[in-house]
Amino acid sequence: MAVFGPWMLWFKAFHIMSMIAWMAGMFYLPRLFVYHCQVAVGSAESERFKVMEYKLLRFIMLPAMCSTFLFGGLLAMLPGLIDWHSGWWWTKLIAVFGLVGFHGACAKWRRAFAEDCNTHPERFYRMANEVPTVLMMIVVIMIVVRPF
Repeated sequence: MAVFGPWMLWFKAFHIMSMIAWMAGMFYLPRLFVYHCQVAVGSAESERFKVMEYKLLRFIMLPAMCSTFLFGGLLAMLPGLIDWHSGWWWTKLIAVFGLVGFHGACAKWRRAFAEDCNTHPERFYRMANEVPTVLMMIVVIMIVVRPF
């Protein structure tokens, strides 16, 4: 994989941009769910939220997540960039898979709203909105500080 060496900074730039876009969606979608809980089922506002939630998940979050993994994977393949025996790498990876799980949960919650069968109260989504923040903090600390 040494052929990718000269491209490392490009991979890193696109990885960071992809992660920013993905995280923006992860922060915003649960907030849309909070607002969606406040409107009547079947109302024009509810239908507008359904469209917004679908487009955010399908056209921003999903491509951003995929490109985050693509460019992160390319970076991980560069020889010597990661010490595979370090705890920081595995902690970061676990947090990233936590973000993927949260992304999947958001997709499930969006389907429930789309089918007018949401069972969670507004407070649930307010609390869920904090999960990606905590996971993102872990990822950033692991990759920048590399504490162990």
